[in-house]
Amino acid sequence: MAQPMAVWGIHMGEHVAARPIEQGYVAIGWPEMGDLRQYPDREALKAALARVYPDKKPGALPVDAGTLFRFCREIRAGDIVIYPSKHDRMVNVGRFRGDYAHVLGDPDEYPNHRRVEWLGRFPRNSFSQSALNEIGSFITLFAVREHAAEFLDKVGLAAPQPSETAALPAEPATDDDSATVAVSRQAEMTTGDFVIRQIMAKLSGYEFEELVAHLLECMDYTARVTPRSGDGGVDVIAHRDKLGFEPPILKVQCKRKTDQISRPEVDQLLGTLGEGECGLFITLGSYSSQSIQLERNRPKLRLIDGEDFVELLLEHYARLAPRYRSIIPLKQIYVPDLQG
Repeated sequence: MAQPMAVWGIHMGEHVAARPIEQGYVAIGWPEMGDLRQYPDREALKAALARVYPDKKPGALPVDAGTLFRFCREIRAGDIVIYPSKHDRMVNVGRFRGDYAHVLGDPDEYPNHRRVEWLGRFPRNSFSQSALNEIGSFITLFAVREHAAEFLDKVGLAAPQPSETAALPAEPATDDDSATVAVSRQAEMTTGDFVIRQIMAKLSGYEFEELVAHLLECMDYTARVTPRSGDGGVDVIAHRDKLGFEPPILKVQCKRKTDQISRPEVDQLLGTLGEGECGLFITLGSYSSQSIQLERNRPKLRLIDGEDFVELLLEHYARLAPRYRSIIPLKQIYVPDLQG
């Protein structure tokens, strides 16, 4: 009888950037463990982890052993994977193809690979907050149960039957510190999701440009929004001096969208720059790899993605006008900082 289709979630570090998507794989770390196929069961993995990582807390050993065992032994070709990529705030849905592989020389030190056929990529605000919370699990590899249908519907697949979901292995218990770190990270991601949802729901494209100009003023720039038509790709002009004669002059392009900004869109902004002028591109989404490479080679270009924009807004939130604080109502809280 055919194996039921399982739906897995996986987290990879932000440093992997777009490589897993471009090259068609997901991967996990623990490079000192070597090829995971040499360990026949969870107990063997747990013993090896204790030996190879002697400073690891005892409570983390069962969790890590379970992650490695699942990745090597329990995932089947045809299973679905949900990968929330933090570097571009996208949710990637794919299908596992083939068996586990141990890849030496992985640039991210993630040698444990699984091939994936990516079926679709979607902005985080395409999903309900409860679905995003489920894939915000603190475990590297986990079963997606409650909201599997919501993710599968995006790529035109039917959800697994309740009996199939129930057959998936239970999530392992974790130690207190790992759970605390997870809660802190989840709070940060949920806040970012909320800010972007509010902007998308409450502000038009032109009103977003006004928010960007106001945020720059909160950062001690003088800023003005250009006329709605004929701006030539420049939405906001900002400068440090009150009259705007002293360089550098910032020319800002704003995109109130959560998908990816392409290289030609960034080129349009660069084409407006003259002597003593710098380009600032602000979006709620992300940038293509070609756009990011362009930024690295152009010292007068700065790209602000959704993650960066939320950080700037939170940093200067106290100085925002009451109008914007009512649209994006937030209160300051403190969360544990154990990520180091």
